[in-house]
Amino acid sequence: MLIVKVLCVVLVVLSLLYLLMIMPRMTGRPDRRPHLDVLYAHRGLHDNASMAPENTMAAFKKAVDAGFGIECDVQLSKDGVPVIFHDFTLQRCARCADGSIPEGKVIDYTYEELMKFHILDSDEKIPRFEDFLKLVDGKVPLIVELKIELKDLSVCPKVDSLLRDYKGVYCIESFNPLGVYWYRKHNPEVMRGQLSDEFHKDSPEEFKGILYVILTGLLLNFITKPDFIAFNRKYPDSLSLTLCRKLYGCTCAAWTIKDQQQLMEAKDKFDIYIFDSFLPEQKALFTR
Repeated sequence: MLIVKVLCVVLVVLSLLYLLMIMPRMTGRPDRRPHLDVLYAHRGLHDNASMAPENTMAAFKKAVDAGFGIECDVQLSKDGVPVIFHDFTLQRCARCADGSIPEGKVIDYTYEELMKFHILDSDEKIPRFEDFLKLVDGKVPLIVELKIELKDLSVCPKVDSLLRDYKGVYCIESFNPLGVYWYRKHNPEVMRGQLSDEFHKDSPEEFKGILYVILTGLLLNFITKPDFIAFNRKYPDSLSLTLCRKLYGCTCAAWTIKDQQQLMEAKDKFDIYIFDSFLPEQKALFTR
């Protein structure tokens, strides 16, 4: 009987500890309302087989003209210029003038050197984040993903410096909890989000080890105190995500919705919707 009581106490303590670890920001939350009733075009309103491929000024202009919010990815060039590009490596989307595929990472090249590349088969270049902000000019809300490899947080102050002068609606997010924590410490007024996934289900060969268990379980929320969780829309019932939303009232964003049916399925599980590869219908459906 004593063993049973001890086990029950241990279970209760561990459960409470778990709930404390996944707790998002509970007080002083920024106003989330400007980010609702908006569908966000993932990397702009793009088509990689067109002249407006992902994360280009052409794709961003199309999103603005259509009234969609924009999700984009920011990292630094070798000389510290914030640029918009999703992958750390250039191979998938960048092309040299002769059509060959460049080697290395974005951070291996200066901004001037990056300007020699074009995006896929288009004439579009890798945009500067500063030029992107001038293009949008507050017309639609933004979700800015900070691309942070390991512990290099140098992108955070660079992006923050530009956004402090920006007059439009925006929030930031990152897969790397260090970036979310940077914003908690340096600019807590900004709405910040933790990106996550069921990593072991989505890519078990790539995402191994305890780190990805921690990230899937949102077990660093007690440090980063996110205002929203951006999660793979395929796993809306992930335990920590569900508890964050239902127990703590945390805003949840779905990525990446690929068709209208997925959008309809996500509407009861998420609050913010990031779409890709189709033009959503019935935008007014999500009016609060």
